[in-house]
Amino acid sequence: MLASEGVVAKPAGGSGGRFSTPSGAARLLLITVIGLFGLKVAVGVVTGSVSIWAQAVDSSLDIFAVVVTFLTVGYSAKPADQEHPFGHGKVEAIAAGIQSVLLLGASVSIGYAAIRRILLGTAISVPLAGVGVMLVSLIASLLLSRYLFRVARATGSMALEANANNIRSDVYATACVMVGLAIISFNSSLTILDAVIALIVVLLILRATYRVAWTAFGELIDVKLPENEEDTIKSAIREHFGETPDFGEVVDFHKLRTRRAGNQRYIDLHLVMPKDVRIEKAHQMCDHLEQDIHHKLPHTDVTIHVEPCDENCNWCAFTCTTRKN
Repeated sequence: MLASEGVVAKPAGGSGGRFSTPSGAARLLLITVIGLFGLKVAVGVVTGSVSIWAQAVDSSLDIFAVVVTFLTVGYSAKPADQEHPFGHGKVEAIAAGIQSVLLLGASVSIGYAAIRRILLGTAISVPLAGVGVMLVSLIASLLLSRYLFRVARATGSMALEANANNIRSDVYATACVMVGLAIISFNSSLTILDAVIALIVVLLILRATYRVAWTAFGELIDVKLPENEEDTIKSAIREHFGETPDFGEVVDFHKLRTRRAGNQRYIDLHLVMPKDVRIEKAHQMCDHLEQDIHHKLPHTDVTIHVEPCDENCNWCAFTCTTRKN
């Protein structure tokens, strides 16, 4: 059994700055969402807008989610130890699951407040102030989500990607709130639009909740790697089905199993080799395949079980001393 160790990559196109790691990006996210939360609360108090309060509630959950992320990304990056031989990557899936529950709770709270506003009706004060804050929030969320996705893809951090999805959903929600408040500032009789937009925000939050929950659940129950990644693994092995003078030839493979925990991929398979291949050659082939797979799919741990062929030569093209025909 042979395993290759993953190496943490830097974000593509980045210089490895203080915010280019998962923990650094989480720190940047925390600073930003705290600032936006303070602005939204202040303007929510001044205007009485339920859609702004909806945004403030969402931001408060962002803060909690970022704190959870900040605590988990460092822990998940810890190397495997005696009690956790497969590492600590699944703690990120737990963090993403917690975030999905929080998002669901926010949706219920905002929806309830919006329906009450529709039924009771309340005037909005200084809507243009809300427009200004929403514009600042929109720009900040747009830039931040793009950066978080870049760091998440480069480092494989699932918890960071969950936060990036959440922040990206804020972009659309914030735009809806901003447009609604702009319309109300020109026609104060359309205050019901504020509550309607708040309900739209709820739908966007629910959409983000589904994505985050599905990703977290899939990792916790060891869903296999995406089809394109498994195809990459199979292709790396099938390259050696023909003659390979440097390492010998692979007859077949089976029992390929894949899963993911945090940024780490785990792969194990059974490799069938000609019956007369020496142990040294089989070991070289395993080393070569592990390095090849790791090069194509970073952050991988590969375990290979070698088996001799069953001497069924009818479908095997390899020429060896045990070939029957």
